[in-house]
Amino acid sequence: MPLLDDAMTAALEEMSSWQQDLYEDLHRHPELSMHEERTRGIIAAQLRELGCEVHEIGGGVVGVLENGTGPAVLLRADFDGLPVQEATGLPYASERTQEDADGQAQPMMHACGHDVHTTAGLGAARLLAEHREAWQGTYLALFQPGEEIAAGARSMVEDGLVEKIPRPEVCLGQHVLTSPVAGKVAVAPGPVLSSSVSMAVTVHGAGSHGSMPHLGIDPVVLASAIVTRLQTLVAREISPSDFGVVTVGALHAGTSANIIPDRATMALNLRAYDEQILDRLVAGVQRIVRAECVAARSPREPEFELFHRFPVTDNDEQVAARVREALEDQFGAERVERMTPATASEDFSGIPDAFGVPYCYWGLGGYAEGRETAPNHSPFFAPDQQPTLRTGTEAAASAALAWLRAAR
Repeated sequence: MPLLDDAMTAALEEMSSWQQDLYEDLHRHPELSMHEERTRGIIAAQLRELGCEVHEIGGGVVGVLENGTGPAVLLRADFDGLPVQEATGLPYASERTQEDADGQAQPMMHACGHDVHTTAGLGAARLLAEHREAWQGTYLALFQPGEEIAAGARSMVEDGLVEKIPRPEVCLGQHVLTSPVAGKVAVAPGPVLSSSVSMAVTVHGAGSHGSMPHLGIDPVVLASAIVTRLQTLVAREISPSDFGVVTVGALHAGTSANIIPDRATMALNLRAYDEQILDRLVAGVQRIVRAECVAARSPREPEFELFHRFPVTDNDEQVAARVREALEDQFGAERVERMTPATASEDFSGIPDAFGVPYCYWGLGGYAEGRETAPNHSPFFAPDQQPTLRTGTEAAASAALAWLRAAR
């Protein structure tokens, strides 16, 4: 039996136009991570209109909706955009830019569906605010900045999130994806998104004329040896039954064909479903880099900078089972699939971890069956508005009601 009653189902239909306008406005006006002033203001205003007690914390917003005694449930949505030039051709495509550190116009786009998450999150809050007779307890509508750079959850926690709002019994979240198809959701217990960390590695050589390599120490050759050697970390040091990725996404050295530079810088990304494996990969990178520097007679120690660390998203088994049951009640079993673990990363779990409570994070289909898809972060990423927005709103509200309605 669906968790949304007839009145709430009718309200979904009535809010369709409001959600479309909100979604298109958010999509037209993306903002980069930790610079989302306009978006935050829109969210806060919407929550105040719904009668929520609004807290602005660490660049994010939390709407507290109290409705008698009962459990507290937190649903999180993120709202930052990406530095991507949109190429979807949509009539509401982003044309926004932001000046970067070099004074250049940096394009911006909602290329990861955070505008979908925000619209669905506000829709769920509206359903619950306008139909208090259907539930009891406290609903926490949390909207988080800075997910793309792993800064938002940490920022909210460091700004006193745990002390400023009621402690939830459970935390929930969702993400629009290219699979399953639009109108469906996918959920599973255990790890569903990988942990991740990025590294900047600088190695040093000795500059020389390109015709006199014997008088210098070539950091390009050194960096090339490191790149090749790093491939053994996963292939030969991690069990074939475990997941790990080591990617060198950038290598910068020199400015001219006939000049041997004095340094090279590499940008790496490491991923795993296990934090201990991720730590082993980080240590392995540092070990290999230092060893190759010794072999190349590097005149200085290498330099390492770790940044954008994301925790593993590891769904609690009991919470995931309860969410699946709620989603199947709402949509029917045929519209609820098992989520395949993805190699992407999220900082969502930093919020439930700060409260010390379990959580569940599920996938929301964004593309109609048969339609050509573009992956998240692509300049062509364009989920179908419907049924995606309605499905996301239904899923968020139904999952929350699995706890809030149970208290009645």
